[in-house]
Amino acid sequence: MQVQINTGHNIENHEALADHFSGVVEESLSRFSDRLTNVDVHLSDENSDKKGGGDDMRCMIEARLIGSQALAVTHQAETLDEAVEGAAEKLTHLLESTLGRLEHQASHRTDPPLV
Repeated sequence: MQVQINTGHNIENHEALADHFSGVVEESLSRFSDRLTNVDVHLSDENSDKKGGGDDMRCMIEARLIGSQALAVTHQAETLDEAVEGAAEKLTHLLESTLGRLEHQASHRTDPPLV
């Protein structure tokens, strides 16, 4: 599983930031690592030009399952840490339900296997 960190123009992308958030995402999704090809994390500051405002840090995470379409979630919070952790938690729940549904469908197939 490869994790790519992308930032909006109002967030300075440096190696320490990328390493930190890559680690957070990798740890959160570690049990799915054999089922994911890559994970793209997009960080942005929604209200950077305005003072104040609460949940203006946004994290969107897109994960690509092997042999399936990409799944994406977003989370907004006061800090980048909270936004990334919230999005990673949402993605974990989405992966659990999606993979559970796929496994359930595969176990209940009635057509004969391809030979």
